[in-house]
Amino acid sequence: MAYGRRGAGVKRMNIVDKLASKEDMVSPGISACVGCNVELTLRTCMKVLGPNTIYAVPPGCMGGVGVVGWDTESGSKIPVFFPLLDNVASMLAGIKMHYEKQGRDVNVVAFAGDGASTDAGMQCLSGAAERGDKLIYICYDNEGYMNTGYQRSSATTKYSWTTTTPVSTEGRGGKKQHKKDFPMVMAMHDIPYMATCSPAYIPDMVRKLEKAMEASKTGLAYLHVYNPCLTGWGIRPDTSIEVSRLAVESNFFPLYEVENGAFTINKTFKEPKPVKEYLSRMKKFKHLNEEEAAEIQELVDRKWNRLTKLASL
Repeated sequence: MAYGRRGAGVKRMNIVDKLASKEDMVSPGISACVGCNVELTLRTCMKVLGPNTIYAVPPGCMGGVGVVGWDTESGSKIPVFFPLLDNVASMLAGIKMHYEKQGRDVNVVAFAGDGASTDAGMQCLSGAAERGDKLIYICYDNEGYMNTGYQRSSATTKYSWTTTTPVSTEGRGGKKQHKKDFPMVMAMHDIPYMATCSPAYIPDMVRKLEKAMEASKTGLAYLHVYNPCLTGWGIRPDTSIEVSRLAVESNFFPLYEVENGAFTINKTFKEPKPVKEYLSRMKKFKHLNEEEAAEIQELVDRKWNRLTKLASL
């Protein structure tokens, strides 16, 4: 991949420098957990999409850290609405229509967790995608309802410990179902743009945010960001980005994009890391046995093969 070439390195630095020059739309001092990579994701999104933007942030980690509302002294420097878990996309569709009637071109953006996206708000989001509502929907996926006590969601990986999928002292238990492949679900809606992102690859995220902004002029653009949760998953704060990178390097969470039905894989590895190396970095999988780890690896390999076939069409 081009990431190892000098030209790509220079381009990557230019993106980082460009991002650093933009105004931070979130004031210092919000109450996210130490080392939280979702805060990094939110700040990046707000910088790239700029001040001509209105956000909807439903209940969840980012809805509870002080960015909801509009206060230039604390929290967000741009308007942020606080919808319900299940009506984020429809609320934004109404806001977009309001500004279009006024003749104003405003970005409308959802920044919602996997609970609001893959569970409670899925029907609403699917409807917005089918209608072609002109909005940007960003899902930060930390695999559960992390700010209310670490409950499972449909985005939680199989065998994960959560407070609603406990593990016995003998190591039995955890979630019984596989993680919902929601990026693929959204890609199958034939929306103008769908992409996966990681806080470990900020230049890639910036490029995809810019593409999403352009694509949202014709329909819904969806970004799925994989954000390991430090407290809920049992990860050391100083390894947040390292663990995020391992998810990509093991093909557990591949980086790809879909533009008008065409699949492109953005990051490949000649020798992907074993999924077990990624899973071993968090306490929620400390009970995992060899058979269970092998099952997750098999699923990852199968999904990767499917993705490569789609990208070759």
